[in-house]
Amino acid sequence: MRLALLSAILSLGVIAMPSSYAKETQKQKSKNQVVKVEFTPTPAPKDIDKITSVYTESKIRFVYSNGKVKEYPLQYNVLFSVLDRVGNNPFAAGQALNYKMEPIKDPHGKDVIFETPDANSLLKVGNKIFLVTHYEYDWLLSNGEEGKKSKGWYTRVPSPLTLTELKQDRKTGKLFAVNQKHIDTSKAKGVWITCFGSQTPWNTHLGGEEDYDLLHNPLSPNYEKKTIAGLKAITDLYFKGEKQANPYHYGRIFEVFVKKDGSYTIKKHYAMGRGTFEHAIVMPDGKTAYFGDDGTYTMLLMFVADKSGNLSSGTLYAAKWIQESAENGGRARLEWIKLGHANNDEVLRLIESGISFDDIWDNAPFDKNTKSCPVGYKHIRAGSSFDECLKLKPGMEKAAAFLETRRYAAYLGATTEFEKMEGISFNAKDKKLYIAMSYIENGMLDQKDEPANHIALPKLKAGAVYTLDLGKDKVIGSGWVAKNMYVESPLLLGKDLPNPDEKGNTADEDHIANPDNLFFSERLRTLFIGEDSSKGHVNNYLWAYNVDTKELVRILSLPAGAEATGLQVVEDLNGYTYILANSQHWGDIPQTVPDRLKEDILKSINRFYAPIGYIGPIPKF
Repeated sequence: MRLALLSAILSLGVIAMPSSYAKETQKQKSKNQVVKVEFTPTPAPKDIDKITSVYTESKIRFVYSNGKVKEYPLQYNVLFSVLDRVGNNPFAAGQALNYKMEPIKDPHGKDVIFETPDANSLLKVGNKIFLVTHYEYDWLLSNGEEGKKSKGWYTRVPSPLTLTELKQDRKTGKLFAVNQKHIDTSKAKGVWITCFGSQTPWNTHLGGEEDYDLLHNPLSPNYEKKTIAGLKAITDLYFKGEKQANPYHYGRIFEVFVKKDGSYTIKKHYAMGRGTFEHAIVMPDGKTAYFGDDGTYTMLLMFVADKSGNLSSGTLYAAKWIQESAENGGRARLEWIKLGHANNDEVLRLIESGISFDDIWDNAPFDKNTKSCPVGYKHIRAGSSFDECLKLKPGMEKAAAFLETRRYAAYLGATTEFEKMEGISFNAKDKKLYIAMSYIENGMLDQKDEPANHIALPKLKAGAVYTLDLGKDKVIGSGWVAKNMYVESPLLLGKDLPNPDEKGNTADEDHIANPDNLFFSERLRTLFIGEDSSKGHVNNYLWAYNVDTKELVRILSLPAGAEATGLQVVEDLNGYTYILANSQHWGDIPQTVPDRLKEDILKSINRFYAPIGYIGPIPKF
């Protein structure tokens, strides 16, 4: 009888253990669970060697339920720099290329090399590891002169993207760049000012075009001048004068799909609207996405795709800030205003029909004496403090929503007063969204002459990180709709100093300043915050904020003037964790730095150098 019973159990593939044994096994497991992850702090740099280098002195500590603690020192590793040629790539990583994949030269006949690596997406595709990297803008010409200050040169250059194959040492976890190629963006009309990025739930890369230049306003000579200059740069440098650039192709969210063999495709999502997009991030439903609109007088957008895992069609919404408090960074209820529904193809057809600003809007001059617009025109600010008087032409709703998104959002009553909106990340377990606001200035202040004055907060140059609670909305048809916006901890507020300190900092070094890149790690329960602090810190930092313990710790210091970019946390790559981190525009130091220190910094720093790298590898826990 016992033999027959054992035979029956084995045939089912199940071994039934006594309940006491199962309880003991579970008890043993619980003794060894990680209950807390902590980081020890890296001190702010004081001597010139540390002021001009990338370094960490932090450790990661795993606290187990049985009371034991394991501690590992963090280490920063460089994969490659913008100056390096990786594997079979004939070009340096930061090389700018035209639509025929030929190098773009500066006015001195030298290669244009971007010193500004931004987004990283480390993607495991099959058994291979790939890294998609953005390069934001060209800062320096080959002679060391800033490009935007050079006579006869372009203020911007079309951005390069690279796809790098990485190898992992399975024993140590260390990563190595073994081969690389530039991504051909010609099918997407090229890309312009590529900023931060994210990774979709279906393992692709999402990037943003931070298009300051092409969101033109024919009523403003300064902004129209920038638009003409930007179009000229794309036409001359990218298209070699063989094609005319159209501004409506730019300021878009784009997606890069990488295959196992290292081939790729790139697609712009015209249905997601147009702006100065830092990046977009997709919620776990595969449909709902949020994007940060960088700059001044900007908007917060939400896109709800028609199908999960496909961003090519959907409905676009803009947020309205309904203020409840001005204290501690402010608090507001959010209302979502529907801008419209579209798919990529129909928006692209609109663009290629030759439609223009004047086809979409009637505009009139703003009366500075009465501070008003003519009857029938709406007074808005969109992308600048310049006052616009607009009237939508009949039948132009879709064109306005997807080609003139920020203006149309303001026109319909959404908030276009944010400054300076940067990175976005989310905490799936707690259903929270995090948004970096690098500065709280201009449109976010209480200004009675503004068209709407939705946001009325005290100035905070050092900025803040906001939290948004997410929940269901039956009308919108998403379970990930942001309901409110607030700063959940004083540690997520920057702290302005009344006067610069001895190093030239205008914000307290023991608080965040001008937050930019954000990434939330579910396993570490930590929000990582990278700075872009031209108005706060001389040295920018990467911070770790534990959402459970509410502890904030500095874990990486960057060279003076360098921005923290490329932030991504890869939680389990064959048993190891990595915190990806780049830095850009080394030596772009604030004017508040004392002359003697400024001289020492510039002597000790290579402004052309900018690394792509990571903190780690952190062993499995």
